[in-house]
Amino acid sequence: MERLRRKSQYIFALLANAYWLFPWRSPIYQGPLKKLCFPGLNCHSCPAATTSCPLGALQNLLATLRPGLQMGQLHIGAYVLGSLGLIGSVAGRMPCGWICPFGLLQKWLFLLPVPKLSFWRPLGKGPYLFLIVFVVLLPLLVVDPLGYGSVWFCKYVCPAGTLEAGIPLLCLDQGLRHAAGWLFAYKFILLILLLIWCTLTSRPFCRAICPLGAIYGLFNRVSWLRLRFHPDRCVQCEACLTICPTDVSFYNGLDDLNSAACIRCLRCLSICPSNAVSLEFGPVREDISKAVNTLES
Repeated sequence: MERLRRKSQYIFALLANAYWLFPWRSPIYQGPLKKLCFPGLNCHSCPAATTSCPLGALQNLLATLRPGLQMGQLHIGAYVLGSLGLIGSVAGRMPCGWICPFGLLQKWLFLLPVPKLSFWRPLGKGPYLFLIVFVVLLPLLVVDPLGYGSVWFCKYVCPAGTLEAGIPLLCLDQGLRHAAGWLFAYKFILLILLLIWCTLTSRPFCRAICPLGAIYGLFNRVSWLRLRFHPDRCVQCEACLTICPTDVSFYNGLDDLNSAACIRCLRCLSICPSNAVSLEFGPVREDISKAVNTLES
């Protein structure tokens, strides 16, 4: 299973960044594939990117909502919201563990032989804070005189944008290098600090910052693809906790197996010696009110 997951991560990373003509043509691909949202975090402005980032698309939708309403046009963003909803309702946060290129980078960095630090669990609420403030509220409420907002998370936070787009574009365009100012310097420092954190702690960006993971995580307990824990089979060996990249501690009841922190890497399923974890696919056998209460919790 782990070998299959690694192959999936490599394949999707290559597919999301398959435009290798950028040194000789337009530095940013603008072909028909750019209308598609990639399920993981991969910057739209990366010179090699063939698809769009769902977070950027969502922010653009909210940033242009007010001018659209003023012109009598309502763009509900059915494709963007529908894509996120469809992926989340089917697989929950599985794209984080099987598809996301930035998740793959964090995995590589954590393999470096340096001292490790445990993740402070209260930081696990961070992705929802970034989602509400930087992805929803600021693009929607902080606008220019014409009513247009900005992509706040992409512009001021996202490390994938700096790594995949900012640095390569500065290398390709001398004019951009001369124009780079305090914002790029700030984001570059932020990127370096995060990369250092990734060497010390397993997947800190996924667990403390990523709004895309927060969106998918809302579906974890009600998605069609779910994990099930069988306590009667558990031998308390803690192998699942040892191997879990996000430290989901379900064997002792501290966390729910399908909590929002689970990235559905399925490593616990593979390593469990007593088959105490199983994989299920199908609608949740709960009434609608209970499902809503589960999401809210």
